[in-house]
Amino acid sequence: MTKLKLGPLADDKPVKLTVELPAAVHRDLVAYAAALAAETGGPPAAPEKLVAPMLERFMATDRAFSKARRAQGN
Repeated sequence: MTKLKLGPLADDKPVKLTVELPAAVHRDLVAYAAALAAETGGPPAAPEKLVAPMLERFMATDRAFSKARRAQGN
């Protein structure tokens, strides 16, 4: 099996945010949660628990964002 980009999910104090996702994205999140559970040996995470780590990973690997953030001094 291919190694997924996300690892085990951190248990962190959340900030409530409400978003609407297309049904296809929700289905993909459910499928990703199942694949992650199979890879890590744990129970499947709720799809909403995947959104923050995925966004964090996306932003961490976006070179243009990192460059712009460094330019702003953040």
